[in-house]
Amino acid sequence: MLGSLAALAALAVIGDRPSLVTVVEWIDYETLALLFGMMVLVAIFSETGFFDYCAVKAYQLSRGRVWPMIMILCLIAAILSAFLDNVTTMMLFTPVTIRLCEVLNLDPRHVLIAEVIFTNIGGAATAVGDPPNVIIVSNQDLRKEGIDFASFTGYMFLGICLVLLTSFPFLRLLYWNKKLYNKESIEIVELKHEILVWRQTAQRINPASREETAVKCLLMQKVLNLESLLRKMMKTFQSQISQEDKNWEQNIQELQKKHRITDKVLLVKCVSVLGVVIFMFFLNSFVPSIHLELGWIAILGALWLLVLADIQDFEIILHRVEWATLLFFAALFVLMEALAQLQLIDYIGEQTALLIKAVPEDQRLAIAIILVMWVSALASSLIDNIPFTATMIPVLINLSQDADVNLPIKPLIFALAMGACLGGNGTLIGASANVVCAGIAEQHGYGFSFIEFFRLGFPMMIMTCMIGMCYLLATHIGLGWNM
Repeated sequence: MLGSLAALAALAVIGDRPSLVTVVEWIDYETLALLFGMMVLVAIFSETGFFDYCAVKAYQLSRGRVWPMIMILCLIAAILSAFLDNVTTMMLFTPVTIRLCEVLNLDPRHVLIAEVIFTNIGGAATAVGDPPNVIIVSNQDLRKEGIDFASFTGYMFLGICLVLLTSFPFLRLLYWNKKLYNKESIEIVELKHEILVWRQTAQRINPASREETAVKCLLMQKVLNLESLLRKMMKTFQSQISQEDKNWEQNIQELQKKHRITDKVLLVKCVSVLGVVIFMFFLNSFVPSIHLELGWIAILGALWLLVLADIQDFEIILHRVEWATLLFFAALFVLMEALAQLQLIDYIGEQTALLIKAVPEDQRLAIAIILVMWVSALASSLIDNIPFTATMIPVLINLSQDADVNLPIKPLIFALAMGACLGGNGTLIGASANVVCAGIAEQHGYGFSFIEFFRLGFPMMIMTCMIGMCYLLATHIGLGWNM
């Protein structure tokens, strides 16, 4: 919002101040409607307990073995995030993953990092899995070029499947020397975790009054008592590292009581409506005479599910909608249009065109794909991929319309989508899902640092981008899928 305000101020200074009506018209309401509709659908979906059930099922299928369980959890996270928002997937998956790891005496940090990496990979597979993809398929200029929901999802889905196939063995290689099990017994680990949580609670209290000071002192005294107990337990402890959970059947029964599908009828309704909505997304691409945009389909699906689910308190559902994200998108559209009016985007496009023109014409498309892919990936590792994608779309459209460059638009847009989505795994701040997962883990006493994420995320980002680049070059240069 500050950025869009600054851009509007710059327009006013040069004497080209737009009216409020014009500024409001710059907002792409179809994208906002699509996001809002999907958020309402997921908010109702989360009431069923489906995500908890999936995590417990992964534990049951793995029969208490660690690596099969991690692989199944990552696969479920990738599949769900292809159709649901990445942030929502991690918000619902993180707490139950932590509980599973505590049962298995595992360090949850490494499992959560693996899950969020695969969430970002899976989100790239469809047009609604990741916000950059939503921006691309909602763009009217790209729609005219034939980049609609079906063509975009079909192309990206095939590429991401190849990326996933190579990601699982590479993840196992990265974790080869990682100590996934806690060295101490479950009792000691839980006591350490309890001490950490109590200490964090005490530190959050600001002793402004006598009562608050007394509470803080009581909490710190409790921490000291627990630390004394921990020292006694450590003296009598003899390390017995279990490489397999022997009591997995008993643990399954306990977990199934707590984490189960709470409303089967609502689950059937949610799956049915979500299936119809996704089917309509595809149908809209093939039958333009429907005259329903993606945003309208999502809104109508959300309203239909609200009626079917007989939601009495709509306020609860509205509280789960990420209003800050919707406001962010609205301000972003104003910012991008203002920058276009200031001719900054045209300038970036001209400089990119000059760089590509310097390449011989027979190699131009390959170099352009590689350049867009890696610039997108590295930029998305350092800044949020949403504003970067919004900035690059008009640049690439201008580039494809330049007669001297003579490049098709589809390979450039697919390279942008692949780089922006997969690049989010590069660092902890590369994607919103990473930050959300780290925040929830911190609340449970299992926070991980920027460096811890970087050590696993950045090599995965490089490897997945290499596979994605090979897929782009093979399809567009080798097979000529450009028309």
